[in-house]
Amino acid sequence: MIEMKVKGLTLDPLTNMPIVILKDLGGQKALPIWVGIFEANAIAMKMENVPTPRPMTHDLIKNIIEGAKARVERVIVSDLKNNTFYASIELVMNGASLSIDSRPSDAIALALRMEAPIFVAEKVIEEARSIEIPEQQQSEETPEEPENLKSWLENLRPEDFGSL
Repeated sequence: MIEMKVKGLTLDPLTNMPIVILKDLGGQKALPIWVGIFEANAIAMKMENVPTPRPMTHDLIKNIIEGAKARVERVIVSDLKNNTFYASIELVMNGASLSIDSRPSDAIALALRMEAPIFVAEKVIEEARSIEIPEQQQSEETPEEPENLKSWLENLRPEDFGSL
């Protein structure tokens, strides 16, 4: 397992879908995870510390966990099957450990709110390198070859990210 941090959000230059970029603590490995617009918004709102008048879904989940006197020990992006990432939220409640199946985007949004560490299985990082990137018309600012695009995504810096 490799501990990673959310380094930012960006848009896929080919599909305009949001991407969460995770980077390991040493900045050597990156993992782009394509997410839905609502999940990206939830992550961005926490990253930017945008207050909401009422609890949003991930804030509600945080409130429930805290109300139950539980804590999020960590979240784990554990698998990649058919270009779909899998994650779990690892809870500790009354001394017992619970593993809750989750979409990575929801697990990440919750981890940010609970200040819990994010881990990624090494096999996921390796398998993610072989994700098929659809060939579509390229924009002027993105690399034209899929391999270059993967390298470009892996080398993104926080200052390269726009907000959603």
